[in-house]
Amino acid sequence: MLFLIVSIILCLPFAVFALSNMQVVQLGIWPTDYVVSVPLSLAILGGMAAAFLVGGLVVWVAELGQRRRARKAERTVRLLEAKIEELQARPPGSALALPPAA
Repeated sequence: MLFLIVSIILCLPFAVFALSNMQVVQLGIWPTDYVVSVPLSLAILGGMAAAFLVGGLVVWVAELGQRRRARKAERTVRLLEAKIEELQARPPGSALALPPAA
């Protein structure tokens, strides 16, 4: 229920913006003669959505190395914790034998 209330509060300004800007604009792609007529609000909100998705993709790609290092560190920690448990499970009198002194 809380999610629904927060979603409505966040989407309300977008709905008001869309209803306030219903003028039709023509969007064209430069090297071609392709033109599409869309409402101004759709053009602006669509551009914002595209920029948001491209930004998210850039951040995701930039964090790939960090996530890889974190997974490697987690594997190392699990390995070291297993070694600690193995060493703690040994009886106290069975310490590792030291090499004979020369």
